[in-house]
Amino acid sequence: MKKVITGNHAVSYGALLARSQVIAAYPITPQTQIVELLSEFCASGKLNAKFIKVESEHSAMTACIAASATGARTFTATSSHGLALMHEMLHWAAAARLPVVLANVNRAMGPGWSVWTDQNDSLSQRDLGWIQLYCESNQEVLDTTIQAFKIAEKVLLPVMVVLDAFVLSHTSEPVDIPEQTLVDKFLPPYDLKTKLDLSAAKSYGALTNPDHYFEIRYKIQKAHDEALHVIKDVDNDFYEHFGRKYGVVEAYRCEDAKVIVVTSGTISGTTRGVIDEMREQGRKVGMLKQKLLRPTPVDELRSILYKAQKIAVIDRNLSFGHSGIFAQEIKSTLYGLAGAPPIYDYVIGLGGRDVTPDDIREIIDNTFKAESPRDTIIWRGVRL
Repeated sequence: MKKVITGNHAVSYGALLARSQVIAAYPITPQTQIVELLSEFCASGKLNAKFIKVESEHSAMTACIAASATGARTFTATSSHGLALMHEMLHWAAAARLPVVLANVNRAMGPGWSVWTDQNDSLSQRDLGWIQLYCESNQEVLDTTIQAFKIAEKVLLPVMVVLDAFVLSHTSEPVDIPEQTLVDKFLPPYDLKTKLDLSAAKSYGALTNPDHYFEIRYKIQKAHDEALHVIKDVDNDFYEHFGRKYGVVEAYRCEDAKVIVVTSGTISGTTRGVIDEMREQGRKVGMLKQKLLRPTPVDELRSILYKAQKIAVIDRNLSFGHSGIFAQEIKSTLYGLAGAPPIYDYVIGLGGRDVTPDDIREIIDNTFKAESPRDTIIWRGVRL
């Protein structure tokens, strides 16, 4: 079935088709429509799930942790300051190895208050142990939401599905919504082997002394190593069922590219169009779209980017006092490789400012012309 729906509702349908069993909900712009539609699904009986209305995002994640620990397939959604308020409990979800799925609609952090998009909210949570997947289109949002449950339950790690505020969340596109029977074949019921069970009550101490804490963290890292393979396997399995796949990265016209532009999220679509135009002019430029942030797809990034003469990273985010965050990630990934190409970090579009084809053309032109990046950050679109 094809429907013209927003990115928010694409998430809702993904959580519906995954047969979520517990949904914890607290409203925040621009995410609210996700849980609103899910509440309608629950009220109508279309989705047989417990819909918990909580008093804050902190409580929402707490409820998800408790539900997931009993073996329930668990979902929530948030954005920006809501995600920040969850921060303490995001640690608990990852360290307790609970496969919670969370949709985060990228929204700039205040102050000043903004409801428009940039990536600082999700990127500020990148070190907590959550898998993070960034989406470009509403179709990718729905498909990734379904995949996220299977990934999470295979490696016992929580997964964050990330989409741009308004550019996706409130923009309607045609989306292919799979049949429930096909999704059921792809995503079987969740069976947690060790869970909290009222019929066999046990008491667990939460204090971890130095004899065990280190090893718990080691195992989380090993689970991320395993997740790199699982994410690819799940994506291939999804392709066999539904005919669509995304990869952990997408290399677009990179085979002979002298300049490769690194993107994430919806900027990828704009960049793809500009690259097609420049290729028609004979310019050797390509794009690497990074879908997976955590765990870092090191081998894929190195094999594609190392062939370029220059790399231009487009960051819709900023780590104050340092640089754009995806650029930091790329630099650390390529560090130590002899002859690695220079990396130009372009910070642009903060707070939802439009990133236009002309902006992308300027970024590519500047990267071709400049012998080396003169500054750690190359600002684009700042009005002073």
